Amino acid sequence: MTVEEEPPYAAALFGDHIDVARAFTADLAEYGEPLGLIGPLEVERLWSRHVVNCALVAPLLRPGLVGDVGSGAGLPGLVLAIARPDVELVLIEPMERRTDWLSAEADRLGLENVTVLRGRAEDIHPDPFLDQVTARAVSALSKLVPLCAPLVKPGGELLFMKGARVQDEITAAEKAFRKARVRDLEVLVLGEGIVPEVTRVFRARVGH
Repeated sequence: MTVEEEPPYAAALFGDHIDVARAFTADLAEYGEPLGLIGPLEVERLWSRHVVNCALVAPLLRPGLVGDVGSGAGLPGLVLAIARPDVELVLIEPMERRTDWLSAEADRLGLENVTVLRGRAEDIHPDPFLDQVTARAVSALSKLVPLCAPLVKPGGELLFMKGARVQDEITAAEKAFRKARVRDLEVLVLGEGIVPEVTRVFRARVGH
Protein backbone atom coordinates (compact mmCIF):
# COMPACT_ATOMS: atom_id res chain seq x y z
CA MET A 1 0.00 0.00 0.00
CA THR A 2 1.43 3.37 -1.06
CA VAL A 3 1.61 6.10 1.56
CA GLU A 4 -0.09 9.29 0.42
CA GLU A 5 2.29 12.06 -0.55
CA GLU A 6 2.24 15.05 1.76
CA PRO A 7 -0.15 17.64 0.30
CA PRO A 8 1.18 21.17 -0.26
CA TYR A 9 -1.21 22.75 2.28
CA ALA A 10 -0.04 20.59 5.21
CA ALA A 11 3.03 22.71 5.97
CA ALA A 12 0.91 25.85 6.27
CA LEU A 13 -1.42 24.17 8.76
CA PHE A 14 1.35 22.86 11.01
CA GLY A 15 3.87 25.68 10.59
CA ASP A 16 7.03 25.10 12.62
CA HIS A 17 5.68 21.73 13.76
CA ILE A 18 5.42 20.14 10.30
CA ASP A 19 8.40 17.83 10.90
CA VAL A 20 6.66 16.33 13.94
CA ALA A 21 3.48 15.89 11.89
CA ARG A 22 5.52 14.11 9.22
CA ALA A 23 7.02 11.76 11.80
CA PHE A 24 3.57 10.96 13.22
CA THR A 25 2.12 10.29 9.77
CA ALA A 26 5.05 8.01 8.89
CA ASP A 27 4.63 6.08 12.16
CA LEU A 28 0.90 5.71 11.62
CA ALA A 29 1.50 4.49 8.07
CA GLU A 30 3.98 1.88 9.36
CA TYR A 31 2.24 0.66 12.51
CA GLY A 32 -1.39 1.73 12.11
CA GLU A 33 -2.76 -1.27 10.25
CA PRO A 34 -0.75 -3.98 12.09
CA LEU A 35 -1.91 -2.52 15.43
CA GLY A 36 -5.51 -2.27 14.25
CA LEU A 37 -5.54 1.52 14.53
CA ILE A 38 -6.54 2.23 10.93
CA GLY A 39 -8.01 0.21 8.10
CA PRO A 40 -5.94 -1.12 5.19
CA LEU A 41 -7.20 1.53 2.77
CA GLU A 42 -6.39 4.50 5.00
CA VAL A 43 -2.64 4.58 4.33
CA GLU A 44 -3.33 5.94 0.85
CA ARG A 45 -5.23 8.93 2.32
CA LEU A 46 -3.58 9.45 5.70
CA TRP A 47 -2.71 13.07 5.12
CA SER A 48 -5.85 14.34 3.40
CA ARG A 49 -8.51 12.23 5.13
CA HIS A 50 -7.04 12.09 8.61
CA VAL A 51 -4.06 14.24 9.60
CA VAL A 52 -5.04 17.44 7.77
CA ASN A 53 -8.70 16.82 8.63
CA CYS A 54 -7.76 16.93 12.33
CA ALA A 55 -5.25 19.78 12.05
CA LEU A 56 -7.98 22.12 10.80
CA VAL A 57 -9.52 21.96 14.29
CA ALA A 58 -6.37 23.18 16.05
CA PRO A 59 -7.18 26.94 15.86
CA LEU A 60 -10.42 26.29 17.78
CA LEU A 61 -8.56 25.10 20.87
CA ARG A 62 -8.11 27.36 23.87
CA PRO A 63 -4.88 27.36 25.85
CA GLY A 64 -5.77 25.10 28.75
CA LEU A 65 -6.88 21.50 29.27
CA VAL A 66 -8.49 19.70 26.33
CA GLY A 67 -9.75 16.12 26.43
CA ASP A 68 -10.01 13.86 23.39
CA VAL A 69 -12.56 11.09 23.93
CA GLY A 70 -11.99 7.82 22.08
CA SER A 71 -8.57 8.94 20.92
CA GLY A 72 -7.76 5.66 19.16
CA ALA A 73 -4.89 6.22 16.75
CA GLY A 74 -4.41 9.77 18.03
CA LEU A 75 -6.91 11.34 15.65
CA PRO A 76 -7.44 14.10 16.54
CA GLY A 77 -5.64 14.02 19.94
CA LEU A 78 -2.00 13.57 18.89
CA VAL A 79 -2.45 15.76 15.81
CA LEU A 80 -3.82 18.57 17.98
CA ALA A 81 -0.98 18.12 20.47
CA ILE A 82 1.50 18.52 17.62
CA ALA A 83 -0.18 21.59 16.17
CA ARG A 84 -0.85 23.27 19.53
CA PRO A 85 2.00 22.74 22.02
CA ASP A 86 0.46 25.51 24.17
CA VAL A 87 -2.51 23.25 24.95
CA GLU A 88 -2.52 20.29 27.36
CA LEU A 89 -4.18 17.27 25.71
CA VAL A 90 -5.75 14.48 27.77
CA LEU A 91 -6.28 11.44 25.54
CA ILE A 92 -9.08 9.19 26.83
CA GLU A 93 -9.23 5.70 25.34
CA PRO A 94 -10.62 2.44 26.81
CA MET A 95 -8.54 -0.09 24.83
CA GLU A 96 -5.14 -1.01 26.29
CA ARG A 97 -3.57 -1.69 22.89
CA ARG A 98 -4.47 1.83 21.80
CA THR A 99 -3.38 3.55 25.00
CA ASP A 100 -0.03 1.77 24.69
CA TRP A 101 0.31 3.20 21.17
CA LEU A 102 -0.71 6.70 22.24
CA SER A 103 1.78 6.78 25.13
CA ALA A 104 4.63 5.32 23.09
CA GLU A 105 3.98 7.62 20.13
CA ALA A 106 3.79 10.73 22.33
CA ASP A 107 7.17 9.75 23.77
CA ARG A 108 8.66 9.09 20.33
CA LEU A 109 7.50 12.48 19.09
CA GLY A 110 8.67 14.31 22.21
CA LEU A 111 5.20 15.63 23.01
CA GLU A 112 5.31 16.92 26.57
CA ASN A 113 1.73 18.23 26.45
CA VAL A 114 0.03 14.80 26.33
CA THR A 115 -1.48 12.70 29.11
CA VAL A 116 -3.04 9.32 28.25
CA LEU A 117 -5.88 7.94 30.37
CA ARG A 118 -7.20 4.43 29.88
CA GLY A 119 -10.94 4.22 30.48
CA ARG A 120 -14.38 4.98 29.14
CA ALA A 121 -15.48 8.60 29.17
CA GLU A 122 -18.24 7.88 31.69
CA ASP A 123 -15.68 6.45 34.13
CA ILE A 124 -13.28 9.40 33.93
CA HIS A 125 -13.55 12.11 36.58
CA PRO A 126 -11.07 14.82 35.61
CA ASP A 127 -9.69 17.08 38.30
CA PRO A 128 -9.75 19.87 37.34
CA PHE A 129 -12.56 19.72 34.81
CA LEU A 130 -11.61 20.17 31.17
CA ASP A 131 -11.86 23.42 29.23
CA GLN A 132 -12.86 21.63 26.04
CA VAL A 133 -13.53 18.10 24.81
CA THR A 134 -13.03 16.79 21.28
CA ALA A 135 -14.11 13.55 19.63
CA ARG A 136 -13.94 12.12 16.12
CA ALA A 137 -15.85 9.16 14.72
CA VAL A 138 -16.97 8.03 18.18
CA SER A 139 -20.76 8.11 18.28
CA ALA A 140 -23.87 10.08 17.37
CA LEU A 141 -24.45 13.33 19.26
CA SER A 142 -27.36 11.82 21.22
CA LYS A 143 -24.90 9.40 22.85
CA LEU A 144 -21.75 11.51 22.71
CA VAL A 145 -23.10 14.58 24.52
CA PRO A 146 -24.15 12.71 27.71
CA LEU A 147 -20.71 11.07 27.83
CA CYS A 148 -18.64 14.19 27.29
CA ALA A 149 -20.56 17.11 28.83
CA PRO A 150 -19.85 15.95 32.43
CA LEU A 151 -16.10 16.18 31.74
CA VAL A 152 -16.24 19.89 30.93
CA LYS A 153 -16.28 22.78 33.37
CA PRO A 154 -19.19 25.26 33.24
CA GLY A 155 -18.69 27.47 30.22
CA GLY A 156 -16.46 24.90 28.56
CA GLU A 157 -16.88 23.66 25.00
CA LEU A 158 -17.65 20.51 23.09
CA LEU A 159 -15.86 20.23 19.73
CA PHE A 160 -16.95 17.15 17.82
CA MET A 161 -15.80 16.35 14.30
CA LYS A 162 -18.82 15.26 12.30
CA GLY A 163 -19.95 14.18 8.84
CA ALA A 164 -22.26 15.77 6.32
CA ARG A 165 -25.40 14.62 8.19
CA VAL A 166 -24.59 16.48 11.38
CA GLN A 167 -27.87 18.45 11.22
CA ASP A 168 -29.80 15.18 11.46
CA GLU A 169 -27.79 14.27 14.56
CA ILE A 170 -28.53 17.67 16.11
CA THR A 171 -32.26 17.17 15.60
CA ALA A 172 -32.12 13.69 17.15
CA ALA A 173 -30.14 14.92 20.16
CA GLU A 174 -32.41 17.77 21.34
CA LYS A 175 -33.37 15.93 24.53
CA ALA A 176 -29.73 15.16 25.30
CA PHE A 177 -28.80 18.82 24.86
CA ARG A 178 -31.45 19.95 27.33
CA LYS A 179 -30.53 17.36 29.93
CA ALA A 180 -26.80 18.16 29.71
CA ARG A 181 -27.44 21.92 29.65
CA VAL A 182 -25.71 22.27 26.31
CA ARG A 183 -26.38 25.50 24.42
CA ASP A 184 -25.07 27.86 21.74
CA LEU A 185 -24.99 25.07 19.17
CA GLU A 186 -23.27 25.70 15.86
CA VAL A 187 -21.71 23.79 12.99
CA LEU A 188 -18.43 25.11 11.64
CA VAL A 189 -17.16 24.17 8.17
CA LEU A 190 -13.36 24.33 8.15
CA GLY A 191 -10.92 24.27 5.26
CA GLU A 192 -13.12 25.57 2.45
CA GLY A 193 -10.92 26.77 -0.39
CA ILE A 194 -7.86 25.21 1.26
CA VAL A 195 -8.36 21.44 1.26
CA PRO A 196 -10.33 19.09 -1.01
CA GLU A 197 -12.31 17.61 1.88
CA VAL A 198 -13.70 20.08 4.45
CA THR A 199 -13.95 19.35 8.18
CA ARG A 200 -17.28 19.84 9.94
CA VAL A 201 -17.19 20.60 13.65
CA PHE A 202 -20.14 20.65 15.98
CA ARG A 203 -19.38 23.26 18.67
CA ALA A 204 -21.46 23.96 21.78
CA ARG A 205 -21.12 25.39 25.27
CA VAL A 206 -21.83 23.49 28.48
CA GLY A 207 -23.66 25.08 31.39
CA HIS A 208 -23.71 28.79 32.20
